[in-house]
Amino acid sequence: MSRRPEPVQVIKQRRDATLQKLVDGVPYVQFLGINFDRRGDELTGVLPYDDKLIGNPMLPALHGGVTAAFLEVTAIIELSWSMIWEDMESTKSVEDTPRALLPKTIDFTVDYLRSGLPRDAYARARINRSGRRYASVHVEAWQDNRSRLFAQATGHFLMPQRDG
Repeated sequence: MSRRPEPVQVIKQRRDATLQKLVDGVPYVQFLGINFDRRGDELTGVLPYDDKLIGNPMLPALHGGVTAAFLEVTAIIELSWSMIWEDMESTKSVEDTPRALLPKTIDFTVDYLRSGLPRDAYARARINRSGRRYASVHVEAWQDNRSRLFAQATGHFLMPQRDG
């Protein structure tokens, strides 16, 4: 006798709770106010505007360090999310602590294409290569128009060791 499939709402709640646990594991994410919009397995980082994020009040423009951190956080959460997706979908519990699931940055290069304006920003990461020990990720950030990037980055990460 085959098992009944889980209700869609249960699956969505499990995915959302797992993502929230992952994001909550990084205190700097809370300080910046970054959250993630999830559609299936696709994540979009969202950096809601806040006055504390402004680096140059004369322009005003987002601080370069905030922009870099937003891109790096988006890359790290995307890598972690892709790592735990299969476990979560097979209804295995994701028991590792969030910190244990986070890759370590080897290097991260940011291209500042234009000033980040005083408004919400969005970012998506694309994993170029992901192996057991190493991953390469490209991240793009925009504000009002997805085709007008204000920053992009490429990073290399050391992946956490996992059992199995």
